[in-house]
Order: sequence, then C-alpha cells, then structure tokens
Amino acid sequence: MTAVDPSTLDQEARDARRAARFTRINKADAWLTVLGLGWLTPLLRAAAGDNPRAQGREIWRLLGVPLLAILGFLLAWGVLAPQVQTSLGAVPGPAQVWQEAVGLHEDAVRTGESREKFETMLEARNQRLIEAGRGDEVKTVAYTGAPSYYQQIRTSIGTVFFGFLVATLVAVPLGIMAGLSPTANAALNPIIQIFKPVSPLAWLPIVTMIVSAVYVTNDGLFEKSFLVSAITVTLCSLWPTLINTALGVASIDKDLVNVSKVLKMTTRTKILKLVLPSALPLIFTGLRLSLGVGWMVLIAAEMLAQNPGLGKFVWDEFQNGSSTSLARIMVAVFTIGIIGFLLDRLMYAVQAAFTFSNQR
Repeated sequence: MTAVDPSTLDQEARDARRAARFTRINKADAWLTVLGLGWLTPLLRAAAGDNPRAQGREIWRLLGVPLLAILGFLLAWGVLAPQVQTSLGAVPGPAQVWQEAVGLHEDAVRTGESREKFETMLEARNQRLIEAGRGDEVKTVAYTGAPSYYQQIRTSIGTVFFGFLVATLVAVPLGIMAGLSPTANAALNPIIQIFKPVSPLAWLPIVTMIVSAVYVTNDGLFEKSFLVSAITVTLCSLWPTLINTALGVASIDKDLVNVSKVLKMTTRTKILKLVLPSALPLIFTGLRLSLGVGWMVLIAAEMLAQNPGLGKFVWDEFQNGSSTSLARIMVAVFTIGIIGFLLDRLMYAVQAAFTFSNQR
C-alpha cells in the first residue's frame, strides 16, 4: 500500500479552500456589478491571492480612472465657475454647492424637529381634551410648514413610481398583445409612432385641464398637482416598455410557439408559462428605460404643475433669485442625477433577480 505524503494532502486542502473562495467571489461579482460595485471584485481577488499585479490594474481601471475623472471634473469646475458671471453673481463652485447641501440638510433637520414638536403638542392637547370629557373638540390639524428638502425628494420618488406603475400596467399587456397578434401590432403601431415623440410640456396642459375637470373634489386621496405630474409621467414613460415588450414577445422561438399549440395550451397558460419567461429580459430593458424617462419627465412636470417635489424646488429657487439660489439649484441637479442612477441600479437589480440565470 502506497503511503500518502501529508504535505500533499495539506496542499490539496489549501487548493480546495482557495478554489471555494474564488467560486464565492465569482458568484458575488454578478451582484456587485449589478449594484455598481464591480470594483470590489478585483480587491477581493487580490486579497485571496489571485495575481495581485493583474488585479491592481483592474482596480485602477474600475476605480482609479473614474475617481481621477471625477477629480478632474471638480478641478475644472472650481477653476472655470468663478469666471462666469450671472445676474445672481458668479457660478458657484464645488465648495459653495457643498455648503448649500449641508445647509439644506440642516434645514431639513430643523423642519423635522418643528414638525415633531407640533405633532407632540397637538397630541398632548387632544389627550387633555379627552381626559376632560371634551372629546368632541378633538381636532386633527395638518402641519402647515414648508416641506423639507428630504420631503420633496420623497414626493418626487413617490410620484415617479406611481406614474411608472400605471405605465407598466398599461404597457405590458398592450405589448404582449402587439407581440402575439400582427393585427394588434398593426393597430397599435401608428398610435405609438405618433404619441411617442410628444414632449411632456405638450401633455401637461391637456392633463391639467382634464384632471381639473374630472377630479373636482378638494379632499380626495391625491392632490391634483400629484395626479397631473404622475399622469404626465405615465403618458411619456409607457412607450419604451410597450415597444420592448412587443419586441420580446414577437422574437420568441417559433418552435416554442409550435410546442404550445401541440400541447393545446390556453392563452393564459401560454402567456404565463411561455411568453413572459422568454420575453422577460427585453421587458425589463423597457422598464429600465421607462423609469429613466419618467424621472426626467417628472422634474419638468413638477415645475409647471407645482407638485411639491424636486421640480418645484428648482422652480422656486429660480423664482427666488437670491444669492444662494444657483448653488441650491445645482444641489438639486446632483440630487436628481444621483437618484436617477440609483433608480436604474434598482431596476437592474430586480432584473437580475428574475433573469439571473443569464448572468451566471
């Protein structure tokens, strides 16, 4: 019987553990890429001992170059901005914009404290009335202070998701119908081609008049300005999802369609078991495009509809015309861009969760 060298067994165990580490890193890489953190993968590989020199080059490409580009942008901005004079003074540089961002955060904290104090006092007053047997005098009074910057952000995100959800509920069924039926596609195509290029600024007055005529109540579930903004988002953002859904459904392998006929699948079973799984990647591509379009449209819609979100914040600062207005508008611009990036990452993560087998 041949003796086994213990050092060989130890080496094999180390190789197995190392291979297991790399397997875990490779699995994590897909999700890190989805979340925009792909630069972490070469760091993990380098820490695990996988060719540190090559991983260093990859870290430089994925992390160093973008950071260097951002630094170059900030330096150019800081140098060029003071040279451009406007009616409100020089264009603010990075330092002034950061200062206003900190100021907006502090204002939001103070507003939150004021709201909390008001609600505490109101609750205490109502409790005293109840204890005194005067429950009929209890009132629910809304806080009337100006919304904080964070509340305006939440309003914009809630509005865009509401409009996006309605657009999805309309676009996906219509896209499936157009992809399955050449007749339905012929009927929908001219409508898509006519209305897809229409600007939100053209939709907005029409939506405003219709909402004002139909939604006449003043104490409904939604504010009119919210509905105007959300419906405008819906009308402008449904087209990418509709088009990509129709394309995804129409491009399904014909052999699969023939199999569904042989198995005599019902229309509902065919859509749920065959059509949707096959078309899902393109549907999600359309959803990501629609959400991006909706977010861009929302800001313009909020400006004109006066929905208390980021668009109204920008418009109010423009109308205000103070020495800090331009810097605050630039804070809003960066906020809009960062949120847009995060929304795209969110949709990409959802897409990866449902179609992850294609990315392994």
